[in-house]
Amino acid sequence: MTILHELRHGLLSDSPERTRAVGRELATALPENSVLALSGDLGSGKTTLVKGLAEGLGISSSITSPTFTIYCLYSGTRQLLHMDAYRLQGGFQLEALALDDFLQSPFLIAVEWPENIPGFFDDLPSFGLQLKILPDLKHHLLLQPPPVA
Repeated sequence: MTILHELRHGLLSDSPERTRAVGRELATALPENSVLALSGDLGSGKTTLVKGLAEGLGISSSITSPTFTIYCLYSGTRQLLHMDAYRLQGGFQLEALALDDFLQSPFLIAVEWPENIPGFFDDLPSFGLQLKILPDLKHHLLLQPPPVA
């Protein structure tokens, strides 16, 4: 069973290490030049999953949430653009970020808080991943359609 199939049915993670392992597998399963929209409450494992994506793409840089820088770009077997849209609201002009000037194929875009920028990546293959913390503190990961405008 592939990681995409497992995530479509829901997957439980009982540790940050397991969430990173899911990210490593997902990095090679997602098509080139696609978007992974990561939704979930604070502390649900979004950045931890992105750390796994980076490892799966051969990126050795330290990965942190780009909440204040909006995005970080890393190079590995393909580029990883890690965006945190938490602070992006309403009229913010995403075009001003000049992503097209920096992003080179092949790439993977991982967006935390995609609900704040609906429709921005509509021209790329997109996957949505919902992360939830369960009452027993395990994390539930479910692949679903990404948020739409």
